Amino acid sequence: MAALTLHPDRLLPADPGVRSLARRLYAAVRELPVVSPHGHVDPRLLRDDTPFADPASLFIQPDHYVTRLLHAGGVPLSSLGVGSGPLPEDQARAAWRLLCSHWDLLRGTPVRYWLEDSLSSLFGITSRPSADNSDILYDEIAARLGAPTHRPRELLQRFGISFLATTDDPADDLSAHRALRDDPAIAATIAPTFRPDRYLEVGRPGWPTYVKELGDVETYAGFIATLEERRRYFVTQGAVSADHGHVDAGAVPLDRRDAERIYRSALAGTVTVREAVAFRQHMIFEMARMSCEDGLVMTLHPGIHRNHHPATLAAFGPDTGHDIPVAVEFTRALQPLLERFGTYPGFHLVLFTVDATVYSREIAPLAGFYPSVYAGAPWWFLDNPAEIRSYQRSVTEISGFSRLSGFIDDTRAFCSIPVRHDMSRRLDAGFLAELVSEHRLDEDEALETLTALVASQPRKVFKIG
Repeated sequence: MAALTLHPDRLLPADPGVRSLARRLYAAVRELPVVSPHGHVDPRLLRDDTPFADPASLFIQPDHYVTRLLHAGGVPLSSLGVGSGPLPEDQARAAWRLLCSHWDLLRGTPVRYWLEDSLSSLFGITSRPSADNSDILYDEIAARLGAPTHRPRELLQRFGISFLATTDDPADDLSAHRALRDDPAIAATIAPTFRPDRYLEVGRPGWPTYVKELGDVETYAGFIATLEERRRYFVTQGAVSADHGHVDAGAVPLDRRDAERIYRSALAGTVTVREAVAFRQHMIFEMARMSCEDGLVMTLHPGIHRNHHPATLAAFGPDTGHDIPVAVEFTRALQPLLERFGTYPGFHLVLFTVDATVYSREIAPLAGFYPSVYAGAPWWFLDNPAEIRSYQRSVTEISGFSRLSGFIDDTRAFCSIPVRHDMSRRLDAGFLAELVSEHRLDEDEALETLTALVASQPRKVFKIG
């Protein structure tokens, strides 16, 4: 069996002199606490502290990064337990065998990097997964999952996570967060995030029914007031940001009468596609206004065609690996919002994209002028070493390090959080070491910058603490 080894210099520069410097920088931040301002871990996982059931439920079922690559290689999603709850032992073991026997499909991807790091550092695995050893690895991992050392709360502490944001529906009572906040055994801060997307897309099937979950929404005025109240409630429960992910970045205000008219049509189920888009873009503008008033950081990550394959959506539900990037434009789309709120004191707007060229063409210039705008870390499909290195060069050249968000892991896979942050620290250390080697920075400045990116920058941008 081939060995699974983690080289201590992985992802650091190849040049020996630069690598030596990068080692020193990385060593200085390696053990700093993890600050995770945006992710998708279910807070009930930590509240209940229920042991992970098996390797498949830990590494496969919740991670569409994994399942989409296996599906592209011919593995049915149904065989991986996608969209289902805990699997019987025989099915979980079969799903794990499929991952191990198709390990070659992950070559060259960050998915393999994250999985290998987790398998080695968390579970002591020393053999590369394969069809021949899949059952052996399953048993080794399952045995550790049954131990107290690998329950969710113990892992939270072991990972060194000091702040972890979840993603939450505005109608949620946040009882899990209250339980975590009041539990003296939880040292980390677990914060909710206000995610109103489904309530702003008034053209979606079923919207007239599920919008009533929010409260008094019989009129446009009631809808606005209810959203404002729910945001304030989230703030009282520790929220620091509101998160928005639509297909475009449009933020254009409507005349009050037009907004009221479209809202009435939406409640009646007669809204047109054009009206629904106009209303959603109007509501993004309104969300910025509300952020100026209640202080929630506004994060915007447009540019994804959600649920690209209808048959998969019908069979397995959303967030199952078939969301696909589309081109997106920020400069004109956000001009009305930034004209009104771009220089408003205390307003923070973090922009993410899956359109790589947009970082240097639009987001970096916007962040390089507007005091409210920050360049979000490379997100979904761009959260790989090559694109992160491109981001480092293209964005900092234009806006500087102070306009970066700090790393964002954006993951549902709990065990990948420390691995992803460690990857970012290695890449940042390498980039800063190159700047020192080119005599563009002194080493003390590089260390100060790297420490800020890891520790203080995400806290400043997301107003944590």
